[in-house]
Amino acid sequence: MNAKVVQAEKLFVSLPASLVWFLEQYKTNHQLKSRSQVIEKALELLREQELEKAYREASQEVEPAWDVTIADGLSDETW
Repeated sequence: MNAKVVQAEKLFVSLPASLVWFLEQYKTNHQLKSRSQVIEKALELLREQELEKAYREASQEVEPAWDVTIADGLSDETW
């Protein structure tokens, strides 16, 4: 089995004590190895949230008549 090599950059952040406490509790409760894993998980969730928002906005831009247009006549055709 091939191990996936991930290059990482080291960052330094300052957080309020309450967030550091939450970070530690989350790490312990979810059996993560490091604070970095908690932050990585949080950032992945934020990225997913932003992508979902972008997809929702993009789907609202689709012309409502498009569904009728793309389906028009397809049920009568045989391939």
